Amino acid sequence: MFNLNMLWTGCGLWLLCVSVHVSVSLPLPDEEPVLHGSLQSPLYPKPYPPNLQHQWELSVPEGYRISLTFTHLDIEPSAECHYDSLTILYKGKVLGKFCGQENSADGHHPGTQPILFPGNTLTLVMQTDENNPEHHQNVGFSAHYQAIDIDECSDLELNAEAPVCSQMCLNTLGSYLCSCHHGYELRQDQRTCRSSCMGGIFNEAIGHLSSPGHPNDPPQEVSCQYIISVDPGFRITLNFSDIFHIESLETQEGLSCPYHWLQVTVEKENPVTFCGTKSPGVMVLNSSKVQLDYYTDDKGLSNGWSLDYTTERVQCRPPGTVARGRVTPTLDQYLYRDYIFVKCQIGYKLMMNGQEIISFSAMCQSDGQWHLPLPECHIIDCGEPEPLLNGGVSFLSGELNQYGSEVQYYCDQPYYSLPGAVNGNVSCEADRKWRPVNDFDLKPICLPVCGKPRVDFSVTQRIIGGNNAAQGSIPWQVRVSGGGGGMLIADRWVLTAAHVLSPKMQPRPVNDIKDTIILII
Repeated sequence: MFNLNMLWTGCGLWLLCVSVHVSVSLPLPDEEPVLHGSLQSPLYPKPYPPNLQHQWELSVPEGYRISLTFTHLDIEPSAECHYDSLTILYKGKVLGKFCGQENSADGHHPGTQPILFPGNTLTLVMQTDENNPEHHQNVGFSAHYQAIDIDECSDLELNAEAPVCSQMCLNTLGSYLCSCHHGYELRQDQRTCRSSCMGGIFNEAIGHLSSPGHPNDPPQEVSCQYIISVDPGFRITLNFSDIFHIESLETQEGLSCPYHWLQVTVEKENPVTFCGTKSPGVMVLNSSKVQLDYYTDDKGLSNGWSLDYTTERVQCRPPGTVARGRVTPTLDQYLYRDYIFVKCQIGYKLMMNGQEIISFSAMCQSDGQWHLPLPECHIIDCGEPEPLLNGGVSFLSGELNQYGSEVQYYCDQPYYSLPGAVNGNVSCEADRKWRPVNDFDLKPICLPVCGKPRVDFSVTQRIIGGNNAAQGSIPWQVRVSGGGGGMLIADRWVLTAAHVLSPKMQPRPVNDIKDTIILII
């Protein structure tokens, strides 16, 4: 800041005294760059004052452009915004001059859509005349701005004279990066590339390799190593182009490669060396890794080589079949990371190593082998049929209680029988349960058969003055130990008189219910 003061001295001389005030603004450590902001006219949202001359300077970091969006603009309209206006400038050049209201016919309104400007700085100047009409008090403007990244790689204006990168360009936020094709390296200017032999490791599924300078002579002697290494489970195929030239010598034994050569090495195999003018063509390698060593001395001529490589998944042998089962899916070939599944037929279960398994799947591994052997399908069994009280079980078909076996329940004859039309047939089903054949819901039961003797007793129907009853002629009558008798009313229930069990009790009339005891046996 300069203060100029004219002083009168006693010598009658005019002296110019200069007072200099210097202020230094130091950047704050780790200060974040401004990437967005907002601005408003003075007094907004109240009407702006007359005789206004106000200026805003906007800036964002290098490598960005400014995008400006007006949320509101209400400035007195006039032809060419002669009276009141908001002017936008970039490096002294007027980019726009605005006034009026949105959707009005007068003035020049910017709208509410973002406006993208060419650089990272912007100047806004608002000026008004001596009045603001009373019938409509204009309130000015409100706006937001933000930084928009410049794509230096594809911006036609930046690339008008020469590309920013001589080979490959990668756009980044606020800047860009240059890169080079294989066989070249980046110069110190970080923009242009020069021939080099960097070799390296290539791990993409497909790719292209070439010797330095191919198809021309390399600029100097070359000693390069290229390694293609992809995921295990994939095998590599090299496809050399027809343009192949590596210096060689003809000998009695054939082609010799003493000074220039290309050597291809696959793990667990002998290296193969190439030279001459005949392309190796297509080489299918049973490996996921291959090393290429290329060497030339500083003499002789070798135009070099180029190749494209591809990868395909390792193939597994067909999985085979499973008796009483099905292997899915059925494919023409099974490749690395393919899965197979095995399901057994109805009535059979999956078994592996003597143990039952719920499900089975196997994956084709990187070594071309399935990670699990196929399981077996064994017929299921339902276990022993549940025993039947006062009856038994006989097999009609099948064996060992296996799926499809059918058995029949029977009752101990002649004193027990199945009710109604139930035949008692059950079969072993896929759910490992014995289920009725004729859709009866309950397990069969044996009902006692009472009042049907095996021996005719028509001639011995009376006890007094009669004869002894034959064995089995009255099967429902029992003798109670200690004297007396009773009558079977079920297979485990005996009806007898109380005095039979307690001799001290006096007999009472038969119709006295208190003298009746039901004995469970």
